[in-house]
Amino acid sequence: MATMKDVAKMAGVSTSTVSHVINNDRFVSDAIRAKVDAAIKTLNYAPSALARSLKLNQTHTIGMLITASSNPFYSELVRGVERSCFERGYRNLETLLQKRVDGLLLLCTETHLPSPEIMSRYPSIPTVMMDWAPFEGESDVIQDNSLLGGETATQHLIDNGYTRIACITGPQDKTPARLRLEGYRKAMNRAGLAVHEGYEIIGDFEFQGGFTAMNSLLALEEPPHAVFTGNDAMAVGAYHALYQAGLKVPQDMAVVGYDDIELARYMTPPLTTIHQPKDELGELAVDVLIHRMAQPALEQQRLFLTPELVERGSV
Repeated sequence: MATMKDVAKMAGVSTSTVSHVINNDRFVSDAIRAKVDAAIKTLNYAPSALARSLKLNQTHTIGMLITASSNPFYSELVRGVERSCFERGYRNLETLLQKRVDGLLLLCTETHLPSPEIMSRYPSIPTVMMDWAPFEGESDVIQDNSLLGGETATQHLIDNGYTRIACITGPQDKTPARLRLEGYRKAMNRAGLAVHEGYEIIGDFEFQGGFTAMNSLLALEEPPHAVFTGNDAMAVGAYHALYQAGLKVPQDMAVVGYDDIELARYMTPPLTTIHQPKDELGELAVDVLIHRMAQPALEQQRLFLTPELVERGSV
């Protein structure tokens, strides 16, 4: 692993100059800065946050411990803390990597995605991407088979006699959302059913997105009789839109969700959904990471967990 001295030697400057360039705490000419940056890139140098912490007596790290709970309050709380930390410069993947962690589990569902450039600077740190991978790389990936899940959800509606079936999908920049939509289309095509204009709506995986999308479907001249939502959160929003419209599930509109979150079984009626094996995902991710740390030369692993239909009362 390259050191600051190696960077200084290649750039033909002192180590203090390299430090000033990295920390941007003193004027350095553009020409010298360019030489240092080029040396850093060539050597793939990554500064040590541990050394900086000892020098400054500050880690620039905030810890947060959350006890296990299915209460959605905690996920909302964590999201607020995460956003505030990011705005104040505390949420920084590179700072974490600089601390030389033994391994890294990444669940990339936030707006601020990990930078491929930063990740490439730390090729020796084993990483497992959980649920989906935002960029191509050497990291191991564990995710559910979203194509099969979307197909299974839609096929269940077809098997129950529905023909006018809509899909409220998630953001199309996320692989699971794209695959679930593709699964919906695949099942519809295999059954010879038409996807009417306006029956595919791009949502945002949030409650409000499902509410807005369902209202759009209800406003169509020929509304659907059933809908597959790309996740359970949007199904909750869709339920509320139907309630406000004076419609009932499943008498007026059948709904199938995706994820099988804790709330799904307590909805009225309980939501039929695609179960994602969340506990298994977490356990497998840890096992794969530990295995990778022990044998870093192994080929990249891309593992798929099989989604399962959970039949309740919404179809």
